[in-house]
Amino acid sequence: MTTKTLNQVSVPGATLHYEVTGSGPVLLLISGGATDAAAFDGIVPQLAEQYTVVTYDPRGNSRSPYAGEPADERVDQAAEDGLAILDLVTPYSPAYVFGSSSGAITGMELLVRHPDRVRLLVAHEPPAVELLPDATSSREFFFQVYETYRRDGRVAADRLFLGGIGMDEADELPPLTELPPEFREVMERMDANSDVFFEHKLLPFTTYRPDVAALAELEDKIVPAVGSESSKVLPAEPILALSERLGWSVVAFPGGHAGYTTDPFEFATLLLRVLAGKVAR
Repeated sequence: MTTKTLNQVSVPGATLHYEVTGSGPVLLLISGGATDAAAFDGIVPQLAEQYTVVTYDPRGNSRSPYAGEPADERVDQAAEDGLAILDLVTPYSPAYVFGSSSGAITGMELLVRHPDRVRLLVAHEPPAVELLPDATSSREFFFQVYETYRRDGRVAADRLFLGGIGMDEADELPPLTELPPEFREVMERMDANSDVFFEHKLLPFTTYRPDVAALAELEDKIVPAVGSESSKVLPAEPILALSERLGWSVVAFPGGHAGYTTDPFEFATLLLRVLAGKVAR
């Protein structure tokens, strides 16, 4: 069994919890939304056979507390958080990066701001709706989720949000009481992040405007990715629109928006092939 080490690093306004597993070139995995490092537990063991896999809890989530009161997220700050971790684990060499959902947005900003620190970015369904030719309805949807949270609370906002990104009730897990204790603990921990996500992260990330010109210049360092079961749903649409605009090929990973949890072996297998350059781009 590959040993996992748990670590912390102080950054402006927060303390980040990060985990390191395996050996070899560094692969940073960036989770999105209200999730934390545990979102990737299903794929880390397989990836760690070839890479030093680094995961972390984004600021404000789970074991990465704010230094003070929560504040609205800034994507540039999120990118600098990722850089702070890379500076510790691989200060002299660029890293591979995989980001999903808002984690992919963080990865895109990290690549644009520090292209010398990223060897390759796999951007899996970043919900940056400003990339769409007409972002009006998608922009309104996320604002409606935010307003629902403020008016009716996180349960109602969760229902609206998950339905809008294609993760409806059919994809829901069994009741927490029916899950193994260790898995229940993780789910409860991430569920507790929902307030911070809806209040301080949802709109700042979804209204983020990527630097398209800079990304076009860095096309050899980015792999656009979607879920094979979610390619026609909102979170996949922005990266598809960007790829069509720039003439990029898109890699379809197994499963939906969270395919790394529902199809971990197949997902990790394809990710290893992408990182090794064995998938046509």
